Amino acid sequence: MMKKGLFITFEGIEGCGKSTQARMLKEFLIKAGKHVFLTREPGGPKIAEEIRKMLLSVNNKEMLPQTEVLLYMASRSQHTGEWIIPELEKGKIVISDRYYDSTFAYQGAARKIDGKLIDTIRRYATFGLVPDITFLVDLPEEIGLSRILAKDADRLEQESIAFHKKVRNGFLELANKEPERFVVLDGNKSIKEIHDDVIDIICKELII
Repeated sequence: MMKKGLFITFEGIEGCGKSTQARMLKEFLIKAGKHVFLTREPGGPKIAEEIRKMLLSVNNKEMLPQTEVLLYMASRSQHTGEWIIPELEKGKIVISDRYYDSTFAYQGAARKIDGKLIDTIRRYATFGLVPDITFLVDLPEEIGLSRILAKDADRLEQESIAFHKKVRNGFLELANKEPERFVVLDGNKSIKEIHDDVIDIICKELII
């Protein structure tokens, strides 16, 4: 794989505001004259979207952790191979709302699936692709979950506070292990303040 573009990912617990920040970054970069491709996980191309439905459906609460991790990676593999890599090879800036770090946090830290096993599957499923920059919007789990309307919550959003605390801690541990890739953002700040922090980093990276 020849990667010519820049791959940016946003991570964080449910309700942290990462999706908003991903959209705002896309708008900023387009105004700056950059070619941008925004996507999100799970999902993307048709096959990945079908897997997304299975993963998030509240009717699938009996899903085993092993099934869950394999489905996420299957969706990610299709997403990476069909959408992300081709767009990067065109020289575009690709922004993804979630990528493989979510699997380490949700299925690894929270579901207790072995991290080494996840990493082995991850390398195969993503063709070895690693984000250039990962923004982690960090927010206390009780605040994030309070932002989600209970009636619209998907299968993972309906998990307990204790589960989401493990997810948050998992993300922070990942950021601590890879400080050269991760930028931890204070999710308690206003939307504009967080956006300004993102832009400061991006401008240094892209020399805008």
